Amino acid sequence: MNENIQTELKWLGNKEYAARLRKYFKTGKGEYGEGDRFLGIQVPVLRKIAKKYRKISIGEASELVKSQFHEERLFSLLVLVDLFKRANDKDKKKIYTVYLSNTKFINNWDLVDASAGHIVGAYLLTRDKKPIYVLARSKNIWERRISIVSTSYFIKYNRFVDTLNIAEMLLGDEEDLIHKAVGWMLREIGKRDFELEERFLGKYYKSMPRTMLRYAIEKFPEEKRKSYLKGEF
Repeated sequence: MNENIQTELKWLGNKEYAARLRKYFKTGKGEYGEGDRFLGIQVPVLRKIAKKYRKISIGEASELVKSQFHEERLFSLLVLVDLFKRANDKDKKKIYTVYLSNTKFINNWDLVDASAGHIVGAYLLTRDKKPIYVLARSKNIWERRISIVSTSYFIKYNRFVDTLNIAEMLLGDEEDLIHKAVGWMLREIGKRDFELEERFLGKYYKSMPRTMLRYAIEKFPEEKRKSYLKGEF
């Protein structure tokens, strides 16, 4: 089955678009996506193919998460997300375990963002949150991003404590992609509890990375946004 999937994906690839994706996802030496390879498939097309193969097994889907090609890894994650939504408790645990066993292959921001909340966050919603705190302390940028993005699922249920705790842990992170993710999650909290986000910002906005702050206050009224950026609160 996987050979058929890979053959179809390679047939859909476009070399010119692949070259554009290599630049977009920073695959040059020393960049965050160094060495990644692309087939050149647009995401809507990839989602359509993932839907076509939504009945493959967890094992078949998880094999492709180790692929050398970015789109095959994304395909795998999209299928696993769909399988998770329809799975019983036993299979949910299996998918969650497979996911956390393969984080070294979930190695770019789009791969994390398309899957972490839907699998890790969804699985841990009513369980011990210790795993995401472990990830937040990881030396691996993508595991740290998985940690904070996973909490997007908690936010949907108005559970904000873990997002704020992990955001606090990541305030001193050196990576811009972590700053963006934390700011994004703070912004999502603000959509549901504006006062809570402001209390957090009131404590940390002067010390948090500028990118994190910009993302967090993106939806604020213009004057209030300017005041935060000027440090006038």
